[in-house]
Amino acid sequence: MNKTELVKSIATSAGLSQVAADKALKGFITAVKSSLAKGDSVTLVGFGTFSVAKRSARTGRNPQTGKAIKIAAKNVAKFKAGSRLADAVN
Repeated sequence: MNKTELVKSIATSAGLSQVAADKALKGFITAVKSSLAKGDSVTLVGFGTFSVAKRSARTGRNPQTGKAIKIAAKNVAKFKAGSRLADAVN
């Protein structure tokens, strides 16, 4: 499912216009991004939790040459599925 299909699905299930559903989706994405940028997590009970994890610096290998390279430390976004989402998938 791509973004357009997701907007259509939201509009249908919530009884909204596609324009309103698109605004709601963009608002959700913006809110999650800004919260994660501050280092906070976003928890939707039953659905899951968006959080930030710190990945430490490490040494990797260039797959073409086999030469060792340094990979810098960085923050990465994580998502852990909630119980109801996990049950729905299984």
